[in-house]
Amino acid sequence: MKLKANVLMLFACLLVLPVLAAAQANPDTVLAEVAKIDNSTWSVTVSCTNTKDIVGLTVPFKMSAGTNMIVADSAIYTGGRVTHFNYRGFRADTAIQCVTLGMVANLGPSDNKLAPGTGRLVTVFVSSLEDKPIENLTVDTTTTEPSNSLLLFAHKSYADGMVDATTTEKAAKRSLVPVWVVRKAE
Repeated sequence: MKLKANVLMLFACLLVLPVLAAAQANPDTVLAEVAKIDNSTWSVTVSCTNTKDIVGLTVPFKMSAGTNMIVADSAIYTGGRVTHFNYRGFRADTAIQCVTLGMVANLGPSDNKLAPGTGRLVTVFVSSLEDKPIENLTVDTTTTEPSNSLLLFAHKSYADGMVDATTTEKAAKRSLVPVWVVRKAE
């Protein structure tokens, strides 16, 4: 009976092994690091680890400071990994306490891309709309209108081998949903 249980346990472990390997095979990650600057201003530094050449990113996130109303009032891309992109967008929606960041490598005859690597993309600054200090700022990924969700878009070379595929299938192959990680700065 004990041998049967051990064999069954070994078989179960072998079944789970490919799932664990697949989870580790995609280390694409978007990191939001939250830091307090002073009593009424915080920063959210968005970084990315990517394993493929990336030509587009959308990073929407919601913010909360408890009952204190806040606003994301600016974003700094200078010095980040996407400074060379043709479009670096920042849209803050104070009413629903959300931010949508959009980055597009090429809007014309250029061949910009985000090479595989790790580093900061942008820093967003958040301020209190009330005359109250921000005690704690939390952020989490979300979906903002019109259907912006956390997404990395790989370079076209990753779908070139799909000769008979439709445009939708090629786009799906290039769409990467990264892991979302939030941490407090030390």
